[in-house]
Amino acid sequence: MKFLGNSLHVANSGKLIARSTKTPAPGGIVFDSKKNKIGKVSYVFGPTKKPYISIRLFRSADRDELQKNSGEKLFVSRPKSKKQKKRRMKPRHRK
Repeated sequence: MKFLGNSLHVANSGKLIARSTKTPAPGGIVFDSKKNKIGKVSYVFGPTKKPYISIRLFRSADRDELQKNSGEKLFVSRPKSKKQKKRRMKPRHRK
């Protein structure tokens, strides 16, 4: 796990907004300082040196608790890579 940044607030859409020093990979799992899963990185926006991060919260995450603890340190893990299936070549018909 790597340090992601600090939480700012919970938006009206229900997503947690955080401020970071690095741009994380979309789809990364976000943890709080107690190592509880909070959500996934949904969208990165703003300036490139200190971007804002929109985090789609899991149902198990307590929105009221996150709102009270604004400024809490957040951590991120790399998203699981999806294995790509090999495409089968169509057989060529000879004339």
